[in-house]
Amino acid sequence: MSSESDSGQEKTELPTPKKLLDAKKKGQVPRSKELNSMTIMVFGALGLLFMGSHMISHIAGFMEQGFTLTREEVFSRHAVFDKFSIVVSEALTAIGPFLFLMTVVAIFTPLAIGGWSFSFEAIAFKADRINPLSGFKRIFSSKGLMELIKSIAKFLVVSIVAVAFLWSKADDFLGLGSQSLALALQNGAWLLGISFLVVSSTLILIAAIDVPFQLWDHSQKLKMTLQEVRDEMKDTEGKPEVKSKVRQLQQEMAQMRMMEAVPEADVIITNPTHYAVALKYHHDSMAAPVVLAMGRDLIALKIREIAAFHDIEIFEAPPLARALYANCKLDQEIPGHLYFAVAQVLAFVFQLRTAREQGTEAPNRPDPYMPTDEEA
Repeated sequence: MSSESDSGQEKTELPTPKKLLDAKKKGQVPRSKELNSMTIMVFGALGLLFMGSHMISHIAGFMEQGFTLTREEVFSRHAVFDKFSIVVSEALTAIGPFLFLMTVVAIFTPLAIGGWSFSFEAIAFKADRINPLSGFKRIFSSKGLMELIKSIAKFLVVSIVAVAFLWSKADDFLGLGSQSLALALQNGAWLLGISFLVVSSTLILIAAIDVPFQLWDHSQKLKMTLQEVRDEMKDTEGKPEVKSKVRQLQQEMAQMRMMEAVPEADVIITNPTHYAVALKYHHDSMAAPVVLAMGRDLIALKIREIAAFHDIEIFEAPPLARALYANCKLDQEIPGHLYFAVAQVLAFVFQLRTAREQGTEAPNRPDPYMPTDEEA
């Protein structure tokens, strides 16, 4: 089933997560009155079943205590109020656990469908709510028809089950009249709890039908046109010019981090002007040299400037520089076919560093061997 928007386009798309979240902020969440009624009645029946005897005995006790007054208590100014306080305390002790159970069920049932939702917009005054025409539209809508069908079905199912169960337990109910008061109260509470539980359990069937319908109906109401989905994606992800600016900022930040790593390099291999690749190698902790930074033109110039400032060796080898730039990635090891050429350069750099420290003769500058396409 599809509906149409004000623009005439069909709402064929399921609501997006953002659409669902915005609807929840407005208080538009799926709700099932049948689920709420079912859980409250079923748990209420279970509560009476397991707490009924406790409540009946306490109620009988405080009623007997409350209606029993001595002559001194009748003529005492404070005795009646003291007696009333005791009776109220006993009453709360008797029904307190049951009231607590009902409160917890009423609070946490909405979590099963739609979750908790509180919105000032949902409780704000709207003229449509008191408009008779709007009211008639709601009554004779598909949802109103569904509510009517549910009410009739609920009445029939509950009535049939209630009559059948009470008919089967007629002898037990009639037998209460021949029992003592205390025993009749206890057995009556048990029968009442069992009857209530059986009748309430019939609502499980109604809730099992209503919950999927409410979820489906909520989704149908929030359906979107294809254009609405596209507009939302633009608003969420940003316009093309904004995304371009974000990418530019990300690239600038990545370049800044890359430049901060240049001082840790062992050598800068250059083109000499168009390309620059900064390499680092420690034989104890690295299996192969790692690329710390690389770039071309202005970025290459910046890498060389930082290297010169930190006295890092700059080695001119145009073919090797271009090969490294084309085949390497930042923070990753160099490819295997360039191992030998880079090893020649690093060996020269390390020997040159040692010679400068010891004041010995500098080693001969190598001409790195570059493999052919077939060898690579």
